[in-house]
Amino acid sequence: MTDDPFVTHRGLLFTVAYEMLGSAADAEDVVQETWLRWADAEREKVREPRAYLVRIVTRQALNRLRTVARRREEYVGEWLPEPLLTGPDVAEDVELAESVSLAMLTVLETLRPTERAVFVLREVFDVPYAEIAVAVGRTPTAVRQIAHRAREHVAARRPRSRVDRAEREAVVERFMAAVREGDLRGLLDVLAPDVVVVADGGGIARAARRPIEGAHRVAPLLAGLAEREPGLEMTPILLNGEPGMRLVLWGELIAVAGVVIEEGRITRVHAVRNPEKLTRVGEEVALRR
Repeated sequence: MTDDPFVTHRGLLFTVAYEMLGSAADAEDVVQETWLRWADAEREKVREPRAYLVRIVTRQALNRLRTVARRREEYVGEWLPEPLLTGPDVAEDVELAESVSLAMLTVLETLRPTERAVFVLREVFDVPYAEIAVAVGRTPTAVRQIAHRAREHVAARRPRSRVDRAEREAVVERFMAAVREGDLRGLLDVLAPDVVVVADGGGIARAARRPIEGAHRVAPLLAGLAEREPGLEMTPILLNGEPGMRLVLWGELIAVAGVVIEEGRITRVHAVRNPEKLTRVGEEVALRR
């Protein structure tokens, strides 16, 4: 056991950085940079270590977010957040699970860096406006305005309805069974008519470079997957706090996928195939608020 505040709050710091960046690798770098600054701090003068550490990690994440913007603009094909394998504790925290879901992280990508920082700190971690203002270098009044704009932006793009975890797991099981059996009718039943599949191969793994839209296109493609890849195995996992699936071909992990479910049907599939983003899916990550 240790009473070092950095160790105590490390899970929180990683979660803040990850939600701001959508990349576990970048989040880990930011947490390490935060540790270096914490190590050099005059700790006897720090009255609230948690707030101090969150402020540092936010500033470092903002710096990193601005530097990776060009890298993402040049990314080959669709860019999706780096997925994480999470445990039941994350899934049971409904607000945390929603905030780290692939669907939400994808929405957060559409915010400007400062808007994203303000939204994450206020809406997910309930940080006071005054503390956020110090972290992002704005006035409390400006932060309130930014928070309002960010909330409206996210509300217009987030899934329209929530279903409980058991129902989502059941939908994922139906989806996987239909893919395994090549059941076109079953896929059409579980997919929303306007379903969208987004695949991230990063120019490394084979993946559609543009979203595939509509059940009339998606269902036949998935119905033939098992026949094209006879060694394919699909298993359910908790991905970013939400029911998802792992795809293994002849013993090798080739993809993970998360889904958005509305009114009992899948409206969106986020499939990550870039092997550089799959390195952490084999080990459960503890996220904290």
